[in-house]
Amino acid sequence: HNYASLSGIASAQRLFPQVMQVAVFDTSFHQTLAPEAFLYGLPWEYYQNLGVRRYGFHGTSHRYVSRRALALLGLPEQESGLVIAHLGNGASICAVRNGRSVDTSMGMTPLEGLMMGTRSGDVDFGAMAWIAGETRQTLSDLERVANTASGLLGISGLSSDLRVLEQAWHEGHARARLAIKTFVHRIARHIAGHAAALQRLDGIIFTGGIGENSVLIRRLVSERLAVFG
Repeated sequence: HNYASLSGIASAQRLFPQVMQVAVFDTSFHQTLAPEAFLYGLPWEYYQNLGVRRYGFHGTSHRYVSRRALALLGLPEQESGLVIAHLGNGASICAVRNGRSVDTSMGMTPLEGLMMGTRSGDVDFGAMAWIAGETRQTLSDLERVANTASGLLGISGLSSDLRVLEQAWHEGHARARLAIKTFVHRIARHIAGHAAALQRLDGIIFTGGIGENSVLIRRLVSERLAVFG
């Protein structure tokens, strides 16, 4: 997204040099994360000198959806707890306590967290190092694979488009069904984990293209969250 956004900024500066531009950062909603939520278990110097930490994404969506949900539920912001599941080709979970983001599934880049359309989500770094040794792929090669050839596409071997995979699900396509089950498992696990960052749970909100439109995904995820009653 950054390349497209920067291109738009540069074009606007060139065409309208006297017009003020305002940048709205997708990470800004997550600036309320505590250090224990944004730090990685890496040497302190990486954070101190390089700024390596979890920043989170989809903040504009999580902020709007959480506030809209509170308005619809008639709940005061200062006494509330929500888990937001933004599910699209990119996907993330956010725990919102008293109107503030206190945890989120994406990290320094959008690659961390949930399995997505073409992104792998969480993968053991040791597994990637082993693959590099076995295949002689470079770090850049593996980053490309993890970002563009993994996730729903990688497991199904069919498509990153959930609409295609849902049709294949109903037709009994084994790998499409496995991809969806894996996707659902990761979503449910992250929702449950993020709920632990709250003092109360008033609602689990689904949004994004998949979250809004896929009855199948909402049903399968909800079934896996039976522990919440």
